[in-house]
Amino acid sequence: MSFLQLQGVEKYFGDLRAIQGIDLSIQRGEFIVFVGPSGCGKSTLLRLIAGLEHIDRGTLTLDGRDITDAPSSKRDLAMVFQSYALYPHMSVYENMSFALKLAKEDPKVIREKVERAARILNLTPYLERTPRALSGGQRQRVAIGRAIVRAPKVFLFDEPLSNLDAALRGQTRVEIHQLHRDLGATTIYVTHDQVEAMTLADRIVVLRDGQIEQVGTPLELYDRPANQFVAQFIGTPQMNVVDTAKLPALREVVGAAHAPDGFIGVRPENVLVRAAGSGKLSGRVELVESLGADTLIYAHVGNGNGAGVQIVARQAERTTLHPGDPVGLDIAPASFHLFDRQGHTVPAAAGRA
Repeated sequence: MSFLQLQGVEKYFGDLRAIQGIDLSIQRGEFIVFVGPSGCGKSTLLRLIAGLEHIDRGTLTLDGRDITDAPSSKRDLAMVFQSYALYPHMSVYENMSFALKLAKEDPKVIREKVERAARILNLTPYLERTPRALSGGQRQRVAIGRAIVRAPKVFLFDEPLSNLDAALRGQTRVEIHQLHRDLGATTIYVTHDQVEAMTLADRIVVLRDGQIEQVGTPLELYDRPANQFVAQFIGTPQMNVVDTAKLPALREVVGAAHAPDGFIGVRPENVLVRAAGSGKLSGRVELVESLGADTLIYAHVGNGNGAGVQIVARQAERTTLHPGDPVGLDIAPASFHLFDRQGHTVPAAAGRA
């Protein structure tokens, strides 16, 4: 039996059906990430699980217990918000122990739990400080510590790193991953950042318009996307998806027999840049992004009548190319994805030359 089970969960805001019949099974100890564009329903779904929003239809069970209508305080869940939501007049220790004091826990037990959480999160030197004396990353760790001391069955994270700068996001992401490994706790994490999703998740749930598009491990979604939306959402830079009508020559590159009237997708790392005059496609460099370890080359590939498409190539080697330089392009064998006009994967031929 699944540890946390959502069956036919729906949510309405007036006439808007924000969550549209979600079915999802989460196992004990899994790290699940909800990801999708703004407005897809990922935070709403998390709030439904937390009990901060009422479920209009469907059921929610946790460890065999129906908690669909249970108040949030009775669900045995702990949530970490995007905003730290710390009490500014309280010390770190008081913030982390507050919920336990309300529950009338024994003071000795409270101290043991808070000190243990502080050790895990490297907060021991800061227990007597107030939040204003902490950095953003330290405040977020306090918010996480406040959840840890409650020893919930499920941790819920609602975009916890979005208020941090890039360096702190990377550091705190590692800390959250280590925390999950050490505690072995079931975790549901909401983010719009696919890098967070790819690096943290055991499984990713891709949402769009209140519905699940695909559920799978990060590499399953990357290698075998269910549709064009998932294919372009997962991966940085995103997959090149080319309308075959705009670049008929690409059909010949991947094999005309395999290419339907629709779209051909190729990951940037599978676009091979050649010298001008070689390669099966001819293009002209529009932009070069030198990132150190990687180089991104944006090329405009024409179709012979003045129109054309942009194709992005990603390579480990550095380049001497500049905007305006002519180049040739090839596609790595058996590396493409095929989609029909509705954006559905064409299963019989996808990724095969």
